[in-house]
Amino acid sequence: MLNKIPKILSPELLKVLCEMGHSDRIVIADGNFPAQSVGKDAIVIRCDGHDVPSLLSAILTVFPLDTYVDKPALLMEKVPGDTVETPIWEEYKKIVGQFDERGEKAIGSIERFAFYEEAKKAYAIIATGEKALYANIILQKGVVVDGE
Repeated sequence: MLNKIPKILSPELLKVLCEMGHSDRIVIADGNFPAQSVGKDAIVIRCDGHDVPSLLSAILTVFPLDTYVDKPALLMEKVPGDTVETPIWEEYKKIVGQFDERGEKAIGSIERFAFYEEAKKAYAIIATGEKALYANIILQKGVVVDGE
């Protein structure tokens, strides 16, 4: 165990976050996301008992978002005509705003199948037990500044 590290961050997940370099991406996926098939070339970390907001908050305590891109956090857009509500996106905006001065301006969105293609290039995918629909988010790592 370590001080000041959120307990939800497992040793495996901490190792992966440490291994990642500037501009590497990690996907935090909901329970419906095809993590194993999309993540054939990525490290897939199982966090089935956890929800995305809790993991997002914990990860952002140790993981800087990329300041060299406008939207270092990307959401999967709803399929046109899909009427499902996405209140979880409001949670993401609040969480990102706690850790990045750009707030919700740091969050973008991309079409569903484009999201899958971007996820295939990710360094890692975290498979969660999140039940909310369209709860997937890609984070792009920034530079760790000396002294932070």
